[in-house]
This record gives sequence, structure tokens and C-alpha cells, in this order.
Amino acid sequence: MRTVFFGTPEIAVPALAALAESTNLVTVYCQPDRPAGRGMRLIEPPIKKKALELGLRVQQPVKVRDGRLATELRELQVDYALVLAYGRILPQDVLDAPRLGCLNLHASLLPAYRGAAPINWAIINGERETGISLMQMDEGMDTGPVFLKRRLSIREDQNAGELAAELSELAASMVREDLPKVPAGEATCTPQNAALATLAPPIRAEHTGIDFSKPVRQIINQVRGLFPKPAATTQAGKKRLKLVRVSAGPADLGAGHAPGTIVRADKGGLFVRCGEGCLKIDIAQLEGKKALPARDLVNGRALVEGMVLGS
Repeated sequence: MRTVFFGTPEIAVPALAALAESTNLVTVYCQPDRPAGRGMRLIEPPIKKKALELGLRVQQPVKVRDGRLATELRELQVDYALVLAYGRILPQDVLDAPRLGCLNLHASLLPAYRGAAPINWAIINGERETGISLMQMDEGMDTGPVFLKRRLSIREDQNAGELAAELSELAASMVREDLPKVPAGEATCTPQNAALATLAPPIRAEHTGIDFSKPVRQIINQVRGLFPKPAATTQAGKKRLKLVRVSAGPADLGAGHAPGTIVRADKGGLFVRCGEGCLKIDIAQLEGKKALPARDLVNGRALVEGMVLGS
């Protein structure tokens, strides 16, 4: 099989390697290099780095809707394109260019969590299970019919980065074991039930702020679902505070205090009153500083008992 691959971030790297092992992978497409860091130097996407390491041809089109990408795919005479977290919606002419169209590995159990951030929202919403769906792409947002799904449990203490790493390996397994069934005609294509669809929109700034009036479990899920990037944050005096790892404290600790109040700050940890329950901060990062265990933040008096976070 002659194939091409569309992907950009780290989660897509194992699937790229698996496709290169099992097919004649003629071109890898990813988004352009982007400026990042304090020096704003151009950084290559993880997929580009891996593709060059494997000796593969890499293309980074700035535009996908001007007809040039579709023309190139037709000229390459590929059997199918495999897409995983490319980061752009491909137009119909691109989807139609490969002989068998474009196949997508989406990090949810479709039709749940269609969109850009399925891993984050699954954790934020307290889901206990997610997975990878292998689907035939159409021009909608993850709306095409599904060939196969593989499920994966979400641990109660697992954050988005850890879950993404597990899902990336699951996707690679599907490339090796399940993907060959599609061109062989051995996989049934089932339309999605749109009535059961849920959305996973991009994570924006308004999603990162912590509302301590919410129950403690919701806040824990928010912190898990947003780590490592962009991270859940709150205001601690004049500085922003990123919460790295948190857990549930004694439910009645600080009852009667306003939500967001640090009700205990000692060598035993940092405890913040929530609308329902109490949050234990295990690791946090003050703006301009490195992430520290709670005891170090207490020893440095960066966070003290009686301080109200978020105010």
C-alpha cells in the first residue's frame, strides 16, 4: 500500500512509526514550524522530527484549501491517507484524492468528544473510559462512519499528558493490527449516531481558571485534564499559580470558610476550601518559578493560611 500520513504533535509519533513499518509511506504532512519559548525560535513539530529521523519526505503546507495539496496527493497515487491530530480540517478535494480516501484515528469513542481536545474534556468531565476510533473521514468535524474502536480505562489520578501517552501507543497498535483490515475489505463501516454526539472544543483561556465554589472532584478533574498544557490556574496574591498535582483533602476541613481559602498550610500540606469538600495541593508552580511540592511553598511562605486563592 502506498500511503501518506497527516499529523503534528507527539501523540501521533508512534502511529507514524507503525505506518512506516507496514506500508510504503511516501510523504508525511505536518503543520509548519512555530515560534516558541522565550527566544521565540522556530520549533519543529514532533512528527517532523520523527519523519526526518526515519528518512521520510516531509511537507508542511501553509494552506490546505488552495487545491495544491489535493493535486499533489493525486500525483502521488496513494491508496489512502492516515490522519492523527493533524490540527486542520481537510477539504473535500483532499479527502477524495487518495484511492480509498482519508482514514482518521481519533482519540475518543465516537460519537463522543468530537473536536480538537477529546483527551482533555474526557478527563475534565470525569469519564472513566475513552479510546481510539478508526474512521473514514468526511468534511465534518469527526462525523464520518467508524470502522473500529479500541477502549482504554482512565485512572482516577491520571492527567491528560499521561493518558495521551497511553492512547498514542494504542493508536500504533491499531495501525499494525486493525488498519490493514480496511483496504482488505474486512472491516465494517458503521455510521455514527449524531443524536449521541458530544463536543470537545479547543481549550481556551476561559477554561483554565479554577472556580473554588465548585465541588472538589470537579476541580481535581479540571487540574488533571489541563496538565501539562495549558494547566489549571488561580490567582495567589499578585501572582498566578499553576496547579500541577492535587487530591481530595478531609471533606469537612475548613467548613464555613469561603471557597478558595487556604484553611491549612503546614508540613502536612496545603488545603483549600471548595464549595463542596476540601482540595489538597500536592505540587504547584508560582508564576516565574519552578514547580514545587506544597511543603516547599509553605516553608517559603509563598502560600499561607488565610490567603484566599482566586481573589
